[in-house]
Amino acid sequence: MQWASVLLLAGLCSLSQGQYDEDSHWWIQYLRNQQSTYYDPYDPYPYEPSEPYPYGVEEGPAYAYGAPPPPEPRDCPQECDCPPNFPTAMYCDNRNLKYLPFVPSRMKYVYFQNNQISAIQEGVFDNATGLLWVALHGNQITSDKVGRKVFSKLRHLERLYLDHNNLTRMPGPLPRSLRELHLDHNQISRVPNNALEGLENLTALYLHHNEIQEVGSSMRGLRSLILLDLSYNHLRRVPDGLPSALEQLYLEHNNVYTVPDSYFRGSPKLLYVRLSHNSLTNNGLATNTFNSSSLLELDLSYNQLQKIPPVNTNLENLYLQGNRINEFSISSFCTVVDVMNFSKLQVLRLDGNEIKRSAMPVDAPLCLRLASLIEI
Repeated sequence: MQWASVLLLAGLCSLSQGQYDEDSHWWIQYLRNQQSTYYDPYDPYPYEPSEPYPYGVEEGPAYAYGAPPPPEPRDCPQECDCPPNFPTAMYCDNRNLKYLPFVPSRMKYVYFQNNQISAIQEGVFDNATGLLWVALHGNQITSDKVGRKVFSKLRHLERLYLDHNNLTRMPGPLPRSLRELHLDHNQISRVPNNALEGLENLTALYLHHNEIQEVGSSMRGLRSLILLDLSYNHLRRVPDGLPSALEQLYLEHNNVYTVPDSYFRGSPKLLYVRLSHNSLTNNGLATNTFNSSSLLELDLSYNQLQKIPPVNTNLENLYLQGNRINEFSISSFCTVVDVMNFSKLQVLRLDGNEIKRSAMPVDAPLCLRLASLIEI
């Protein structure tokens, strides 16, 4: 009887242990089934392998119900490149384009240079009014195919490159935010008085290599202008009045024959003036024309001067080569010559004139004591 009880108890324990094992395996299998069918609401593609998001688009918001919408196509014209590491720049240069492509709204810098673009149609930049730089140089743009208000809506524009085109007129109106304007190497013949109206923030204006015959008073309102380049044109007169902030003035290779008295006094920060290759004569220059205390460099080479014009003692570089100068007047550099009064001139070029080194006065070394180069 005792043995029967022991056997019965062992059988029950074995049955209970077998049921526990079976339940344990069932629970593991249940967990596996749950894991294979688990849906993560924060996974945009829960049933696909984990790969980089297509089209380079950043991951969108989570969708707890239904499938997420398909990714949007890349926001960049097929004709151009929009580098992911510089998302606000669009490079469309050197691609033989004949038209301006669509500009996405996020763009700040667009480069269309060196193409075959002939027109800037009205509204082409209306979708990207936050542009800072627009590069259109090296194309075939003509003035009659430029929309009149195409640039005025770009209220943050700082740099505009329209050089090396076929423009015959000044573009405009232009936004007040503009800081640099490149219009060189075109066919512009004149600058109307109101062409640059309102450009109070403009610091650099490049108009060289055009066919400009007249400038008038168009520069007076440019109170922030630092650099003005009007070289290689057909000017016979200097601009009527210079901006007070001007530091660099380039007028070489024109037909200028006269400069008014005290012309540079209205620009007390002026440092560099180039008037080489013009038609200047001593009769067209007043006594104090170049007696400006701020000037550091003055280039009057290749004109028709017969005398050295008076300059300020602060001048450091004076270029007079290729004229008709036949005398060396020390009073042009020093009104008084002594130990305490002397010129700061370092470079003086008088080669290619009608003067000889023997014509230098004896007190020249005392006046020009800082000069490291005197070419005669």
